[in-house]
Amino acid sequence: MKRIALLLLAPFLATSAIAQPADPWVARGRAMLEHAINIPTVAGREKVPELANYLAGEFRKAGWAEADIHVIPYVGEGDNKTAALIMRWPAAGAPKGKPILLMGHMDVVEAKREDWTVDPFVFAEKDGYYYGRGTADIKGPTVAMLTALLKLKSQGFKPQRDLVVLLTGDEETAEVGAKLAATEWRKWTDAEYGLNADAGGGSFTADGRPLGFGLQTAEKTFADYTLTVRNKGGHSSRPRPDNAIYQLAHALDRIEAYRFEPALNETTRAYYQVRQQDEKGALGNAMRAWLKDPKDGKAADAIEADPLEVGSTRTRCVATLLSGGHADNALPQLATANINCRILPGVSPDAIRTELEAAIKDPGVVVTRRDDNATTAASPLRPDVVAAFTDAVHARFPASKIVPQMSAGATDGAKFRAVGIPIYGVDGAWIISPDDERAHGRDERLPVKAFADDIAHWDGMLSRLAAQ
Repeated sequence: MKRIALLLLAPFLATSAIAQPADPWVARGRAMLEHAINIPTVAGREKVPELANYLAGEFRKAGWAEADIHVIPYVGEGDNKTAALIMRWPAAGAPKGKPILLMGHMDVVEAKREDWTVDPFVFAEKDGYYYGRGTADIKGPTVAMLTALLKLKSQGFKPQRDLVVLLTGDEETAEVGAKLAATEWRKWTDAEYGLNADAGGGSFTADGRPLGFGLQTAEKTFADYTLTVRNKGGHSSRPRPDNAIYQLAHALDRIEAYRFEPALNETTRAYYQVRQQDEKGALGNAMRAWLKDPKDGKAADAIEADPLEVGSTRTRCVATLLSGGHADNALPQLATANINCRILPGVSPDAIRTELEAAIKDPGVVVTRRDDNATTAASPLRPDVVAAFTDAVHARFPASKIVPQMSAGATDGAKFRAVGIPIYGVDGAWIISPDDERAHGRDERLPVKAFADDIAHWDGMLSRLAAQ
C-alpha cells in the first residue's frame, strides 16, 4: 500500500529541473529501478527472491559485509514462495542509540497488459514520467531510499547508530514477512523506531500549487468479522416465519446505520489543525467544530461526508462478502456475511466485535473474528523525526505544509507498531493530483523529477538522523 494523496504538472516539472547538474546517483538509482520494475514480483509468480538477490548484490558491490546481508526465504499466503532482505549498516564505534529500521517492500499487485497502454512489467520513461507497476507503490520510493544509502556509503558517511534495512516480499497480500520481522526476526530488526518508504509523500496541483507532504504516524487496524445465521430450513413452498437470509439482512441494515463514536488522537488532531487552516465553507467549519469538541458527532459526520475524509474520524465497518442458501427451492439453512473493519489506533478488535453484537441486537446472529491482527497504537510525533522530515521536504519545497496522517489502509509498519516500535511514513516522492493517483491502477507512474527529489530527500533525512 502506498500513500493516499493529500488533495502535486507540466509547468512544475519543467521549472523544477532548470539549471540542476546531472547527479550520477540519480542515474544509478534509475538503473536499479528499471531492473526492479522488470521483475514481476506479484503473488504467485515467485519472483521476489530474484529481486532480493539482485538488491543484496548491490549492497555487496558497495562494500557491505556478507555477514550483514541476509536474504531470507519464507512462505506467504497460499504457499507463495517469497523472500525478505535484511541488511545492517553497523555504527562507527559504540552506537549512540538503538538502530533505526528502514522499511520497504519488494512485491507489487498484479497488472494485466491488456489494461495498460504500456507493458506494466517493462520499465518505460516518457513525457517526464517513469511508467511500470511499482513505480509509485513502492519500488520507486524503496529504490530511492536504497540509492541514498549507497550514496552515503560511497561518501564515507559513518552512522552513529546501526541502520537496518528491511524489505519484505508480501506486503500486498498476507504480510507474513512483516509479522516474522516484528517477532521471530527481532534479532535483526529490533530498533528504536522505523522509517517507512511505504507512506508519506506529497502532492501538487497541475499548476504547481502545493497540497502538502504527509507524515504518516498512525494506521488503522485491519479486522474481518463473519456474521453467521443458521436455520432449520425446509421446503420453499412453505416459508417459515424465520429465514436465515432475512435475519442476516436485518443485521446488515443495522450495521449500515450504525456509527462508531468519533475520536481524535495526536496524529488526527495535528492533521485537522493543518487542514482547517485552508479549508473554507461547511467542511472547514465542521473541522473546527470537531477540534473544539471531539464528541461532536454531527461535526464528525459532516467531515466524513467529504469523500477524501471518509474513515478519518472513527472506526468504520462495511459489508464486503455475502453468501446464503443452498438451493433454489429450499429455505436457507445458512447465511453469512463478511464485515471488514478499519479500527482506530488503540482500540481492540475484540471490543469492536462486542460493539457489533450490540448494534445488531440479535443473539441469533453470531459474530466471530477471522484474523488475529493486533491492536496498533499511533506513533508519537518524535521531534527529531518530524524535524528531519520537515527540513528534507523544505529543502526542495519550502512552501509545502507538513501534514501528520493516519492511514485508513495498512502497511508493514502496523506489525511493528503492534509490538511497541514506533514507525514513521516519511517518503519524499510527490505526485500531481489527481492525475498521478494510479497506485494499484492502470498506467501507474511516477514523475522522473520526483524520483530524483526522493533520493535527495532520503539522503538528507538519513544523514541527519543516523548522525544522532
